[in-house]
Amino acid sequence: MREQYLEVPSLNGVELALFSGRLNAICEEMGFVLQRAALSPNIKDRLDFSCAIFDQKGRICTQAAHIPVHLGSMAYAMTDLVNGFIWEAGDVLVLNDPYSGGTHLPDVTLISPIFINDICLGFVANRAHHANIGARTPGSMPLSQSLDDEGVLIKPQLLFKAGRLQRTCATLLMSIKTGGCNEGFHESANVSVEIADDYSDHIPGDFLAQVSANKIGLARIGDWLSTKQCAHTYFQSACTSLNQYGISLAMQFLQNLPSKKVKFVEYMDGDGFGATRVPLSLSLSVSSKGIYFDFSETSGEVKGNLNCPISVTAASVFYVFICLLPDYVPSCHGVFSLLNILAPEGSILNARPGAAVAAGNVETSMRVVDLVQGAFSALGIAMPAASQGTMNNVAMGAVAAPGRAAWDYYETLGGGMGAGELGPGLSATQCHMTNTLNTPVESLEMHYPLLIDEYAVRRGSGGEGLHCGGNGLVRSYQFQQSCELTLLTERRSFAPWGMRAESGKTGINKLNGRDIGAKVHINVNKGDVLRIETPGGGAWSRDPAG
Repeated sequence: MREQYLEVPSLNGVELALFSGRLNAICEEMGFVLQRAALSPNIKDRLDFSCAIFDQKGRICTQAAHIPVHLGSMAYAMTDLVNGFIWEAGDVLVLNDPYSGGTHLPDVTLISPIFINDICLGFVANRAHHANIGARTPGSMPLSQSLDDEGVLIKPQLLFKAGRLQRTCATLLMSIKTGGCNEGFHESANVSVEIADDYSDHIPGDFLAQVSANKIGLARIGDWLSTKQCAHTYFQSACTSLNQYGISLAMQFLQNLPSKKVKFVEYMDGDGFGATRVPLSLSLSVSSKGIYFDFSETSGEVKGNLNCPISVTAASVFYVFICLLPDYVPSCHGVFSLLNILAPEGSILNARPGAAVAAGNVETSMRVVDLVQGAFSALGIAMPAASQGTMNNVAMGAVAAPGRAAWDYYETLGGGMGAGELGPGLSATQCHMTNTLNTPVESLEMHYPLLIDEYAVRRGSGGEGLHCGGNGLVRSYQFQQSCELTLLTERRSFAPWGMRAESGKTGINKLNGRDIGAKVHINVNKGDVLRIETPGGGAWSRDPAG
């Protein structure tokens, strides 16, 4: 990769606003292309994907308003990832390795370099959740004890090199039993293919959609920068100015924070393998140089899959901090550079390679948000009450049998949002680290052997206070054929706390009216009914002394 070191002038405010707005628009268009080109309901209906643009060193420049856990983890890990390769125009890197820049195995990332006049200016990237990545149980969100149980590991490798399909990588992708690429149903996992030069027929549909999203990003950036006399100088100058602007705004916020140290502790329900009341602990301190997040007293790795790579922990920290800043502050490297994160290797928040992480990305990340919010509240910052604190992961499916196709399905469910100073919490919505939609009932019933008996707001589940917490929801599934079911949920034991007010109600998982616990893997029969009642949000009230 050729890299230019130039003395470049800063952009003025109008030029910087135009630059930032143009990048944001390109990210949004990448997302639209990915959604509309994808085949799986998980991507095209739930919108479980994210797009972002980075500079030539892998520092984040901008991101679309997609999934916080995707975007924050990419922002944290991208620099080390892209600097490990020598890039050429037409390259496309693919990975899902949680310990090499990924989050958990279902989230697959594609990265493409931006070349203008033979100079690499930066990268476009997208990350999308695949409902089947080859795990040992349908839905690829298993109740697992090791990374090997969670699916096919894609270490960072080129899917395209200088525009040419790499057959070994393409064959690996084709070998994955990708349910979404056949609208929910697919044949045996044993796939043997001869990859032709016409790669569009030999890359599973959702991966091809991701390739297309990056291509539209490269095309739009190329069209835009081709009008500039010195494109690389302009882009480098603009990225530098954007980071300086972000740092200056974030420093203004820091100057208003008290220089003291506070501590906050949260407890997770359990890992499904015997560990209960799993502690998450944060010591938060502020100085003139930044904010320090010390997770040293948090739990060590657990046997189950609540563990997460450090990039996921960082994503939760980045998310809460950016929410505290004004809307016009860019989500760029400069802002995040002020945040210092310490999580000891081997802890649940900085797991060692090989540890199971499927639920760390979705459940632990949500609880880290509660942890960081609680610490900021202890610091004296006005914060809302805890939201539902879980993504309520539902994974199900069946292997192929005579007269029956195999299928895989996965979704997350909304719940109650915590109330705040400005008003009550929203009800039945995705909160914090997920920004997906529900799968529409029509789409779910069309693609899978399922019926939805009930889909409603869970009235009375939000906490009571001056401002009430949002209500959770109820979703009831009737199975039209026998299958396997996995649930990975939280806040079934520890309720979402209120802010000087009542907590929200804990969630409930029931099969045929019987409580089945927070984390389970079971077989269900035709006619069985699964009922999920998601947690409500905590309420908010003023400090009586105030």
